[in-house]
Formats: sequence, C-alpha cells, structure tokens
Amino acid sequence: METKFCQSCGMPLQKEEELGTNQNGSKNEEYCVYCFKDGSFTKDVSMEEMIQHCIQYLDEFNKDSQVNYTKEDAIQEMRQFFPTLKRWKQN
Repeated sequence: METKFCQSCGMPLQKEEELGTNQNGSKNEEYCVYCFKDGSFTKDVSMEEMIQHCIQYLDEFNKDSQVNYTKEDAIQEMRQFFPTLKRWKQN
C-alpha cells in the first residue's frame, strides 16, 4: 500500500487516528490531525513557517528512518518536498 502524506506538513498518514477531521466530524484523508481539525487548518502559517515548525521533530524523524539528516539537509529536503503538497502547491 502506498504511503499517504499529510498535504500540509508531510507527515506519513499510517493510522486512522492520525487523520484530520472535516467540518461534519468525518475523517479527512489528506491532512493529519495536527494540521486540520473540524474542516479548517489548525494554524495559519506560511510554507516556510511550517518547515521551521517541522524541523523541531527532526530527531524523532531520524530515529524512525534509515536516513540521518542534519538540520540543514532536512530543511533543504522540505523546501523541495513541500511545494508538491496540496496546501503549498502553486496553481
């Protein structure tokens, strides 16, 4: 099964309890519970602010992956990856 990622922060969506919620309380398949609740984004941030928020979790990410990113490398990767996510994609 292909891994889905939150279309705001890039977190892998692997468990149902990680999914955000729509206005009617149903699960949202595109966004995580940290970014999307009750049909709205939980924070009004820019893409760069989201990257700075996510970098706080680098140690946790490195622990769970085969890669060991430096802070600078992780920021570069996010700056390339985030524009492909629905929330940050330029139409």
